[in-house]
This record gives sequence, structure tokens and C-alpha cells, in this order.
Amino acid sequence: MTVLVTGGAGYIGSHTVRALVAQGRDVVVLDSLELGHKSRVGNVPFVEGNISDAKIIDKVCRKFEVSEVIHFAAYKAVGESMEQPLRYYNNNVAGTIALVRALMANGVEKIVFSSSAAVYGNPDHVPVTEDAPLRPESVYAETKAIVEKFLSSCESIGLRSVSLRYFNAAGASADATIGEDWSMSQNLVPLVMKALLGFSGPLNVFGNDYPTPDGTCTRDYIHVEDLAAAHIKALDYLNGGGKTLACNVGTGIATSVLEVISIAEQVSGQKVPHIISSRRAGDPVSVFADPTLARALLGWKANHDLRDIIGSAWKWHSSSAK
Repeated sequence: MTVLVTGGAGYIGSHTVRALVAQGRDVVVLDSLELGHKSRVGNVPFVEGNISDAKIIDKVCRKFEVSEVIHFAAYKAVGESMEQPLRYYNNNVAGTIALVRALMANGVEKIVFSSSAAVYGNPDHVPVTEDAPLRPESVYAETKAIVEKFLSSCESIGLRSVSLRYFNAAGASADATIGEDWSMSQNLVPLVMKALLGFSGPLNVFGNDYPTPDGTCTRDYIHVEDLAAAHIKALDYLNGGGKTLACNVGTGIATSVLEVISIAEQVSGQKVPHIISSRRAGDPVSVFADPTLARALLGWKANHDLRDIIGSAWKWHSSSAK
């Protein structure tokens, strides 16, 4: 039986596809290529199309005997989501509903959903546990929270799901052949690399007066290969009869912006050009995971530290920058 990976030509999706293949699992990728790159999936069967196209989903399920799905396909730019809410609700929410309808019509009743820690908003307490209130502060985060609730409600009609609320994905593959496209990302690590390699001006550090050890915001950075492994563990959980679940995927370690810069300088042997700017509206002081539930129910934990993340990102960006 085959795993369908929607959005499998994207950053996290492609690393997950590679991990699935490495385990000898049959995989088919569905991607619109609006934000993905077909070259990332190698020789894995690939179908270009949209998750809302029931005819394509039906054809893929029948042809490849799909039994389970990992669902990455979504728009994810926070700022853009605030400017184009219709686009985000149509793709992320309506698209997922259409996908699930088509999957269930083909007897596919297990799905791992790429959610986000953004559903928590600015949490009252850290580390964040799964029972923290969901208070999304962007349209993007709202769509993730809504899809989680939708998938949970579908358990009553036979669909079982795992929604992975992951934190700050970063890094690249160990062989430096796939990584994060900085032209499509506003995440800290690729922005640090962009500044290091001279493809941008100095990095903006938004605020150094937060109540943290060095005054800069802290986040939970997780290596993309650890994240890929979490999705596979979630599939195994469902295949073992596990019930619908939402859980954090993070390291449980809070890392500041200046710490990321420091490790990048150590790894690269170069200074990261950066300037201290005023605080950015809406930035939480600190967000990091309590990963206890993922360890207990999925048997998963992160195996890479921040130096691994930065080292792999540096190797990827310095060899592919152009």
C-alpha cells in the first residue's frame, strides 16, 4: 500500500518523502508546484495537481492503491494570510475538506496533518502543552486550527488523524541536496544564511529588550529531518490503531535569536551582519514545546541539536546559493 504525500515537493514534504523511501515505503507525491520543486522528489512517482481536485485524488488513490496520507499542502506566509484571507481559507481549509471527501470516497481513512505551533498564539505559559488554549493570531494560524478541528470531528465517520503542531523547522538534508529555499521563506535560519552569504543586507533582530537571558525572543528550532521522522512515527501510530490526536513536535529547548547568530558564526567562521531594530508587533517573547506527548504516544524525540541544524543549513546554502 502507498503513502500519498500532498505538498511533497515542498521543504518539509520533500524531506519526509526521502525518509519514507529510505524505509522502503511506497510513496506518491501530489503537488501543484506553486511553491514546490519537482526536482526535490527524485524518482518518486509524482502527480501535478491540486488537493481540491477530486478527480485527480480519485485517480491517484486508485492507480497507486493509496492507504494513508501525509498532508503538507498549504499556504503558510503569515503576513500574506492577513492580506489575502480568502486565498488562505480557500486553499488551506476548503482544499483540505475536498481532499478528505475524496480520500474517504476511496476508503482512505488515515491522515497525518502538518499543523503548527502558531495555533497557540502567544501562550500564557512555556513550555507549551497540548492542552493550552488555541488562540491563533493570524489567518494562517486560524486555518491550521480550523483544519485540526475538522479532522477531529471526522473521527466519528471513520477518519483517524494526527495533527502535528510543530515549531520552527530548520536545517537541510545531511547530504546537502535539499534544503529551505530562502526566496520563499521569512524564517530566521535562512535569513541568517542569506545575510552571511551576502545575498541580503544585515539581518534585522527585532528587539533586544525582552525578558529573556540576552533580551531577544526565544523559539524552539527543530531539524527538518527530525520533523520528517515525526510524520512517519505518526503514520505508525495510526497503523497501530491509534486514535485521533494533536501533539507538539519540538525539542523542548528555547533558543534565542542571538544564540542562533552565535552558532552560525561559529559554524561558518564568519560574522553575521545584523542590526538591532525595534520590536515587531505580535512577536511572542518565548514559545517552545513540551514534547512529552509525542515521546509517549508516538515514540518520537528530536535527535539533532542547534549546531546540527545550523551546520546542515550552512552546508546547503553555501553550496546552492546563487
